Amino acid sequence: MITRDRPQMSREAFEAIAEAAAQHDVRLEFVNGELGVKPVPDGDHGEIVMWLLEHCMQQRPDLRLYPEQGLRVDAYGNGNARPDGVLAPKGYFAGQGEWAGTEGVVMVLEVTSYDTRTDQRDRREKPRAYAEQEIPVYLLIDRDSGSLVLHTDPVNGRYHTQTFFFGDPVRISDPVNITLDDTDILKNHVR
Repeated sequence: MITRDRPQMSREAFEAIAEAAAQHDVRLEFVNGELGVKPVPDGDHGEIVMWLLEHCMQQRPDLRLYPEQGLRVDAYGNGNARPDGVLAPKGYFAGQGEWAGTEGVVMVLEVTSYDTRTDQRDRREKPRAYAEQEIPVYLLIDRDSGSLVLHTDPVNGRYHTQTFFFGDPVRISDPVNITLDDTDILKNHVR
């Protein structure tokens, strides 16, 4: 049985496999000791990421939302995630390579995909992995439920969670400090 204590492979083996897969446009992740394929984003998914990127650049020009930046995650030191967006200070990832540390990351973003693993991956595994790394904010834009799930204040591998529905204004406080007041537009990007 695959567990966090008994992963499928080492981080080094995963990174070698992921590098080879990337040459064929396949994106892999390694969360909670298990290898996973990152779904190819659809056009609406991309529009949502760009919508948030614009908000971040307008309200926090000192930060950048880096799409698809690989992060080393997991308290056991053997996880690699590729969030849909990673908010960090401008220039933070320079020289870090494909898989970077999380020390300067202020927020990660995931937008749900329409696949069978999204519940396990985006709603259960990743919040735990990100909270264990003490990433201050995890924003999940959940297209299935029409909501923005704001995970903040990580303590002991768990976040405090608030849910907002598409159309509600969302204030993301320290250290992000942005307001999403036009979330109604997200209704245009769901099936």
